[in-house]
Amino acid sequence: MANDSSSGSGLFTAFVLGAVAGAAIALLYAPAAGEETRRKIAEKAREGRKRAESAMREGQQAFSRHRDTIAQAFERGREGFEQARKESL
Repeated sequence: MANDSSSGSGLFTAFVLGAVAGAAIALLYAPAAGEETRRKIAEKAREGRKRAESAMREGQQAFSRHRDTIAQAFERGREGFEQARKESL
């Protein structure tokens, strides 16, 4: 299951990086003044940074949720093992 999650996040990361690269290339080849183009690139970079920060926060929250779920499952399994062991004595 860990591979499914990591491959999904890898695919999303590749998509975002491709979109950013495509936008940057489009801006560089667009017929606009140099100063205007630099302003647009800076604006898009700020937007990309905000999106990356948001994605990072969401990823951290998802990690925290899954970590708690795994810890709870582990604890339940340990309790079940201890109970079964006591019953077999």
